[in-house]
Amino acid sequence: MRIRIATRKSALALWQAEFVAARLRSMPGVSDVELLPMSTKGDEILDRSLQKIGGKGLFIKELEIAMQRGDADIAVHSMKDVPAEMPTGFCLASTLERANPVDALVSRDHVAFADLPLGAHIGSSSLRRQAQLRMLRPDLKIEPLRGNVNTRLAKLEAGEFDAIILAAVGLQRLELDHHITEQFTTEQMLPATAQGVLGIECLEERDDLRELLSHLDHSPTVQTTVAERTVARTLQASCQSPVATFAEIADGKLRIRGLAAMPDGSESIRDSIQGTPDDAAALGDRLAQRMLEGGAGELLERAAAGG
Repeated sequence: MRIRIATRKSALALWQAEFVAARLRSMPGVSDVELLPMSTKGDEILDRSLQKIGGKGLFIKELEIAMQRGDADIAVHSMKDVPAEMPTGFCLASTLERANPVDALVSRDHVAFADLPLGAHIGSSSLRRQAQLRMLRPDLKIEPLRGNVNTRLAKLEAGEFDAIILAAVGLQRLELDHHITEQFTTEQMLPATAQGVLGIECLEERDDLRELLSHLDHSPTVQTTVAERTVARTLQASCQSPVATFAEIADGKLRIRGLAAMPDGSESIRDSIQGTPDDAAALGDRLAQRMLEGGAGELLERAAAGG
């Protein structure tokens, strides 16, 4: 079987696609794997926030169109960029083992978070990160920051910011982890839904691909990803909502934590739930329902309306 992978052109997206390609090339029955690098609207429009131009789904739309046209067979995604509701006709065919899920501080001169000066300028376009940063340090001045990893690092080096926040896994995959000043614990900052997870998307009708790709599934990651994405789906959160959720399995138990907040950090709702990993979807739904009963829906509506 020949497999064509639709991928964004960024260095990180290409790393991820090549990582999957290497796994596929080692599988029986796979004769050839080809990468099809593509530019997406999310990559091209950098002068406006993702919230204003349609959300992170813009990073994957062109890849899905390529699969519909028959130009590509699969697409590899950072699962934190994939909307909680898959579009009709597409499916998540494989969920690979989760890598580092946490956020990292990258600061000039490697100044620790606690030692950043009063009113320090921090670069981050994520409302989830903004809310949690302001809960930790209300004095910080947080400004939008978009572009690929190297673009963001260049803006920091140019003195536009005192520090920026990035997913630790992206820096590690690109061998740029020497830039990391410190990594936030999940108690300090809950990650984005499925951060650190790679997923493979294909057309729902491609039974041949779905069977092959299922062998790349990592069962515990499937369960934690299902749990986190269920929380986001039930809360009707987009990739840009100030929502965080993190699930982990320890001692045979699945623990899910959730957060919904105002972007300025002034209000938040936190909750957690624990149960058996086989009940991942039900547990995620139950946690989100409890958060909604606690006022998360109204809070997120106000957040979406700008307060």
